Amino acid sequence: MSKTRVLIVDDSAIMRQLLTEILSQDPSLEVVGSASDPFVARDKIKALHPDVLTLDVEMPRMDGLSFLEKLMRAHPMPVLMISSLTEQGAATTLRAMELGAVDFVTKPKLDVRTGTLDLADEIVEKVKAASRAHVRPRRAPDGAPRAAATVAHAPAGALLQGTPKVIAVGASTGGTVALREFLVPLPPDTPGIVIVQHMPANFTKSFAERLDSQCQMRVKEAVDGDRILPGHVLIAPGNFHMSVQRSGASYSVRVFSAEPVNRHRPSVDVLFDSCAQAVGANALGVILTGMGNDGAKGMFAMRRAGARTFAQDEASCVVFGMPREAILAGGAEHTLPLHDLPQALLRTLTGGGR
Repeated sequence: MSKTRVLIVDDSAIMRQLLTEILSQDPSLEVVGSASDPFVARDKIKALHPDVLTLDVEMPRMDGLSFLEKLMRAHPMPVLMISSLTEQGAATTLRAMELGAVDFVTKPKLDVRTGTLDLADEIVEKVKAASRAHVRPRRAPDGAPRAAATVAHAPAGALLQGTPKVIAVGASTGGTVALREFLVPLPPDTPGIVIVQHMPANFTKSFAERLDSQCQMRVKEAVDGDRILPGHVLIAPGNFHMSVQRSGASYSVRVFSAEPVNRHRPSVDVLFDSCAQAVGANALGVILTGMGNDGAKGMFAMRRAGARTFAQDEASCVVFGMPREAILAGGAEHTLPLHDLPQALLRTLTGGGR
């Protein structure tokens, strides 16, 4: 079996050495070279033909975003961003996802060597996932919201008739872009949406604010006790689980700290399981692109409780891990391309889809 060829691009000699050390320990990976800036990287990509690039955000002569944008136009390939865990770092990294990066790893703030070595398993896993990712040109690369008329829907108010509905969504690798494509077309009278996206703590707030500026629905990072309301989207904060609870005729979220589930906190399974128990047939579940199997058991529980469930198809996924596992577990009632999911959801809500 041929090895995955990796090129490391980082202005820090220490980081280049650490990443080489970490990746070289896995027999399926081969570090074919490293570069201290995008200009050196450009020449090495041509000479070495790597399968995956790890890319620092802040570098001399040309920043990582500018290089990524040029790379994705001229030579699209899987890129794993190495970013700082700061508010500015979060905004920059989210922009990198929109430009085509597959995923990111956050640099440790203190004791770079020990902190990076502690991330070894995550780095290796994400490089492997990137090597299997479907890299495709990004639409609306400038981050501008799409036209509100992308999805035709029922007259205003039609989506809010009858018993309150809750839409639960899970995503991981590739999910930052997929969630934007899923949410932007939805009208402002869409029932309340709760989302788990695997993401570090500092990033979920920036992600929610970015989506809020692009969507017709209001988007925010969830706070414990927030009510699930029509026209509103709640995103689980990084490093906290989120579940749905019922209070009379309304629903709210519980945000809490507990052990990781499926190695994740927040976990999609925690959210989906709570929807199966608290919302039952009034829930709709959606699982999008992502690595691993988080959400598969929870979606099956939702379907058994009478919920309508949807999975993103392989062709439109960056990584067809979580949707595939949900389909194999029997949890996904429908499997559709990403661009068809908003319309299918709205048809179901208005009684037009079975």
